[in-house]
Amino acid sequence: MNKELRFALIKTLPIMTGFVFLGITYGLYMHQLGFNFWYPTLMALTIFGGSIEFVIANALLKAFNPWLTLTLTLIINSRHFFYGLSMLEKYKNTGLKKLYLIFGLCDETFSINFATVLPDDLKEKKYYFYVTLLNHFYWVFGAFVGGIAGSFISFQIKGIDFVLVALFIVLFMSQFMVKAQRSSSLMGLFVGLVSLLIFGSQFFLPIAMLLMVLLFWFEYKKEGPAHDGTE
Repeated sequence: MNKELRFALIKTLPIMTGFVFLGITYGLYMHQLGFNFWYPTLMALTIFGGSIEFVIANALLKAFNPWLTLTLTLIINSRHFFYGLSMLEKYKNTGLKKLYLIFGLCDETFSINFATVLPDDLKEKKYYFYVTLLNHFYWVFGAFVGGIAGSFISFQIKGIDFVLVALFIVLFMSQFMVKAQRSSSLMGLFVGLVSLLIFGSQFFLPIAMLLMVLLFWFEYKKEGPAHDGTE
């Protein structure tokens, strides 16, 4: 096992716990809707959109409406536009791997790849790829196991989506412990809470992300680009 893969594995172990557990729940949920294990497995492999996969699972049982599905997907995953803007520099010069890095840029992968400070002897581009690949694998594997297990388990587990909430709290605390990033963490927390109070739970996330991008852009313009010799 090379150094980048080993380091990525260590960093993604908390994600593995959440993804496999929630993926199993997703597979069970799909089975209860009447789908065999191939459906959650292939959807996890090709969509890799977390909560939108639960939404699409219900949409498969209703009249075919691709425009509604597209609109829901854009609204629910609109935050990924802002994630992508933040990763433009980090994913530069990655060749064909960039296509997969873009596809696999979920919330957790963004948090790890954006915040992790790598040792000098590791190649960052390889590390980004392995983090993306491992997180994708955890989700697909969990969905596959859940789909298989659905043949033997008939009860429905409620409230399981809190696993991701707990996971984000852990990621936030991990980033907050880095002194240089405390101001941005607190700013994100403040902007998110204010947006939630003003705009409500339906619209606060894209608005908060947009405000954060603008705030960081103004801060960047005020301080000027850092010349630290990194790529």
